[in-house]
Amino acid sequence: MAYEYFEHSADVGIVGKGESLEEAFEEAAKAMFNLMVDVEAVQPIKTIEVECEAENDEELFVEWLNGLLAEATINNMVFSQFDVQIENGKLVGLARGEELDPERHEMRTEVKAATYSQLKIMKDIEFVAQCVVDV
Repeated sequence: MAYEYFEHSADVGIVGKGESLEEAFEEAAKAMFNLMVDVEAVQPIKTIEVECEAENDEELFVEWLNGLLAEATINNMVFSQFDVQIENGKLVGLARGEELDPERHEMRTEVKAATYSQLKIMKDIEFVAQCVVDV
């Protein structure tokens, strides 16, 4: 499992990779939150459940990421660990993290939303999920 970034003129591209589609979604979520804070400094104290549905994997990916951003905003949290289960177009995910503490969590970049720009779900040797996030 791994995540990375790709160049975009105004925003940031995130890529999640894994042995399964679920792992790719988990890694992309970690990439997105690592843009905001150092995820290594976020303790997995509290768990939030995120559920979403979509017509296809690409739309489900964007719904997942935007659902995480909404929960982070509502609960004033940052997340560092993710577990995803996908079945028949429905995703049930768990995000683990803690309340945002500006003294402990150095704020990096604000991520406003996951977008459909350069959105791809691919399967080669591993699963890859990518999109551009609005920062």
